[in-house]
Amino acid sequence: MEGKRDYYKVLGVSRDTAEAEIKSKYRKLAFKYHPDRNQNNEEATEKFKEATEAYEVLCNSEKRNIYDQYGHRGLDQAGSGHSGFEDVFSGFGDIFEDVFGFGGKRSSRNRVKKGDDLRYDIIIEFKEAVFGVETEINLEKSVLCRKCDGSGCESGSTPESCIHCNGTGQVSRSQGFFTVRSTCPSCQGAGQIITHPCTECNGSGNVIEKKRVSLKIPAGVDDGSRLRLTNEGEPGERGGPPGDLYVFIRVKKHKIFQRNDTDIICTIPISFIQATIGDKLKVPTLKGEEELKIPKGTQYGEIFKLKGKGVPSLRGGYTGDQIIQVDIKTPLSLNKKQEDLLKKFSKIESEKISTKFKKIFK
Repeated sequence: MEGKRDYYKVLGVSRDTAEAEIKSKYRKLAFKYHPDRNQNNEEATEKFKEATEAYEVLCNSEKRNIYDQYGHRGLDQAGSGHSGFEDVFSGFGDIFEDVFGFGGKRSSRNRVKKGDDLRYDIIIEFKEAVFGVETEINLEKSVLCRKCDGSGCESGSTPESCIHCNGTGQVSRSQGFFTVRSTCPSCQGAGQIITHPCTECNGSGNVIEKKRVSLKIPAGVDDGSRLRLTNEGEPGERGGPPGDLYVFIRVKKHKIFQRNDTDIICTIPISFIQATIGDKLKVPTLKGEEELKIPKGTQYGEIFKLKGKGVPSLRGGYTGDQIIQVDIKTPLSLNKKQEDLLKKFSKIESEKISTKFKKIFK
């Protein structure tokens, strides 16, 4: 304890300096004094050790609080001090990962890992998208092997420690001025090797099985919508939770209807007689026929609405409308009687238009 310098002075910061600035100061000192860059330089090694020890304390809120109140003696009494040079380097891997972003923790064999997510594409009918549907889908997915309970080992055997990384899951190598740790290629970071693999899953711990999954598609989904089924993905590793299943929805086109958000759009053909004198029509909707009144003098492309006959909103609370656009059809073939009647009608219309213009220009 005697002779130890103030940690704040070691890093060149004040007592109210934020953690980010402390990290920045330490990074510079670590690069400057790292032993790989200062071979056979004991002074540089000591400074590197001193800076690392200071950083480890000041970037730990609990240790920093003890140090601010009681100094080095408080850390020693709390069991948070350092016993020597080797302690600094034994814990340096975690600090190195924290400050420099790589070469960190020694083993990942005990880390749980969530399983991979799965994707399934489904095609549904237009009406199923509007009103919703309950169905089932067939999947081929990985599940935990029942024979070995996911261990990957044959009955009566257990994994053995990897001799290449001594069970740490990582190997070390020199890279420039630093020693960098990476995942062990022999055990893939598990720290263990399965010498007697399960004959059912070949040591993977998982097998492929077919599974039927119930799927409830809510009313109002649209083409491109995505549903998530929690925990229906691949199994996790080392006790981790399973992934999720994402179902992507494709909606078939309808012969009559189109969709714009929560509105349903359709075009209805009418004759020019209906457009002229008006009429009442039975028009199709998604729930059957509805009566629509065509007023006198309806023009081409005119829009009518049937309130609440559209698509339910996924957010709830309202339903869209059905938008009806009229398409006035001109007859392609007429008999002589029809032609004579239209000629009389045309003559009367011409006289009306002529009289109107005369009044305007008189």
